[in-house]
Amino acid sequence: MNSIKNRLSVMNFLEFAVWGAYLTCMSNYLGRAGMGAEIAWFYAIQGIVSIFMPTLMGIVADRFVQPQRLLGICHLVAGLAMFGLVWMGMSAAEPAKGLFMTVYTISVAFYMPTLALSNTVAFNSLRGAGLDTVKDFPPIRVLGTVGFIVTMWCVNCLTLDNGSLGWTFGESDFKFQYTYMQFFVSGLLSIVLFLYTFTLPSSPVKRAAGKQSLAEAFGLNAFKLFRNPTMAMFFIFSMFLGMSLQVTNGFAGPFLTSFKSSPIPEIAGSFTANNATVLISISQISEAFCILLIPFFLRRFGIKTVMLMAMSAWVLRFGFFGVGSPGFPGVILFILSCIVYGVAFDFFNVSGGLFVDANCDGSNKASAQGLFMLMTNGLGATIGTLAAGAVVDRFCHWENGVLVGDWTSAWLIFAGYSALVAVLFAILFKDKRPKACKADAAEAASADNDDPAGFTIEK
Repeated sequence: MNSIKNRLSVMNFLEFAVWGAYLTCMSNYLGRAGMGAEIAWFYAIQGIVSIFMPTLMGIVADRFVQPQRLLGICHLVAGLAMFGLVWMGMSAAEPAKGLFMTVYTISVAFYMPTLALSNTVAFNSLRGAGLDTVKDFPPIRVLGTVGFIVTMWCVNCLTLDNGSLGWTFGESDFKFQYTYMQFFVSGLLSIVLFLYTFTLPSSPVKRAAGKQSLAEAFGLNAFKLFRNPTMAMFFIFSMFLGMSLQVTNGFAGPFLTSFKSSPIPEIAGSFTANNATVLISISQISEAFCILLIPFFLRRFGIKTVMLMAMSAWVLRFGFFGVGSPGFPGVILFILSCIVYGVAFDFFNVSGGLFVDANCDGSNKASAQGLFMLMTNGLGATIGTLAAGAVVDRFCHWENGVLVGDWTSAWLIFAGYSALVAVLFAILFKDKRPKACKADAAEAASADNDDPAGFTIEK
């Protein structure tokens, strides 16, 4: 049993290490490479491809290719595309925007489905070993957060100057967080994970017997979850909450780095201004601890209360950024913003994945995870990132490679939006957690649908 958990833990470590290499610091490189005006679009692309790619790959994993094999194939393509970005960055200080964005799109189009695929591989492997997904998955998933943190620290501190590799917390324009080398780290780890997937437990493709409709053949019947009012409302609010996901990923780095332009030497040379990626990594450290709290909170309070906690945490996440400052005591608010992120992200993203897994047919679990990704990292993140970009452009502008302006107003607008979503969710979402799950298919009554957390809903 421990062998399976350890193998899945390594998978999660690599899965999120790939993303952590560039997700929170890509904006700094784009600004210096003449693509600062396109930052919102670069993050929105992750959402756009998530509208269809996770669902499509989920269908393929349910019907045609073993999930762990498809996970490896996706990482191979994503990693090779990342190496393409490195080559373009080496070739020109300001790469051709169209080509750079196209290659980046290919990379994230194949990476984003792996977030759902890795969940599917983990859930299938744990159930196959007779383990409890709600109890045993969070400690495995926490290694993903550790991987994310490790690569964040690496790209923050590693430098490459005239072929010489170094490490520093001080000022340096050659830190990976400011250059294309962050993409090299991501691409290398993707290739490593591609190779590692050959060691993962097999997740057999479940081919349904008998005649199937076209929707069943392609796994589209996962959308039948919308027939249940509670699930429909859950997915709709997942989209609304997903609109907050990429806001700080895209703009927290440039916001903290903007203090480098301060005329006050103590602020311009502060740890906060020069180590934005390390400071933001406190968010992932908090996330690692909060993941371990999920089983208790889900069992004790149910999905509605857990989601409300996440929404309230987003209000604080944005609000603390809006009123904080790099000097003492204002920097404490930045740290608090990073700490509450653990609740904001985990209590929504990880709990949501478990909730969906517990409330779908066993033959469509990968498709259902893809649907959850579509609503959150797809529609929600796309709309939210473009809207956030418009807000930031209204209050801020690029100046000497730094995004400066009225950041306080921007963050408080984001906080107000999160508060509105929380109030509406509290009113409209009906938690039917205590009711037993009624199987709507023979397989749904099997061990696949054991629900130790007790948060399945009446179908």
